[in-house]
Amino acid sequence: MSTTTERPAAAATAVPAARPAKFRPRGESSPLSKALSHGVLILASLIALFPVGWILFVSLGPDKTDYLHPGQIFGKLTLSNYQHVLADTDFFTWFGNALLVSGVTTVFGVLLAATTGYAVSRMKFPGHKPLMWSLLVTQMFPIAVLIVPMYTMLSELGLLDSYTGLILVYSTTTVPYCAWLLKGYFDTIPVEIDEAGRVDGLSPFGTFWRLVLPLARPGLAVAAFYSFLTYWAEVPFASTFMLSSDKYTLAVGLQSFVSEHDAQWNLMAATAVLIAIPSAAFFYLVQRHLVTGLTAGASKS
Repeated sequence: MSTTTERPAAAATAVPAARPAKFRPRGESSPLSKALSHGVLILASLIALFPVGWILFVSLGPDKTDYLHPGQIFGKLTLSNYQHVLADTDFFTWFGNALLVSGVTTVFGVLLAATTGYAVSRMKFPGHKPLMWSLLVTQMFPIAVLIVPMYTMLSELGLLDSYTGLILVYSTTTVPYCAWLLKGYFDTIPVEIDEAGRVDGLSPFGTFWRLVLPLARPGLAVAAFYSFLTYWAEVPFASTFMLSSDKYTLAVGLQSFVSEHDAQWNLMAATAVLIAIPSAAFFYLVQRHLVTGLTAGASKS
């Protein structure tokens, strides 16, 4: 009798089992952290895009003082600045000069840097480490220190006011940096590929050209992007060594809109937008290789 009456009481006093705690999967962020990260990224994007949008907006104002009163531009948006730059200036001459100099510098500098980086990565010759450090030391000198001796050397060699002289000057900067970058990338390519090339009867240069170089496309894309973007809009060397107006590059031609007592900011803004278009197009062509090329040599040097 007692046993039958105690069972319901025991069942009534039983504590319900607690639900198991929910654990967030590894790598999954909380809603608050996601909102904060997205907010930071949006803010950073706006900060990065604001100068570009501002230049584009100012370039649509017809007057040179419109940048002082940006609110008035909305009522008089026009493309007259672009029409003036393209039709009434030497823009296409500047464009051709800049394309020639930056293009030749990119091809010549990247190929020379690739051979240097490959030699240091694969061939342990005496002095290969001091060679790389000496290349790095050349990047320590500011442009203001280099301009005067380079001007003197180009003048004595008869290369002043010539595309060849400007390309050689640019190459002295792009080759050391790109050699370091490509050396780190070549270190990530297995040495067995070189050995397989030698077994097949290829020379060291044939192995480099036919086997290793195609595998180094991401690294070459990064080096080419750096070289082209740096010298497409370079000003100090070009404005010092190029003396003839018909040999000005785009960045130097942009200075023609600024005089001693006047500055045509609307025309400068329109020209700046036109200068940025080829850089954006070049970035679009190599963007799929950039991330791979930038991170491949991070673990080795």
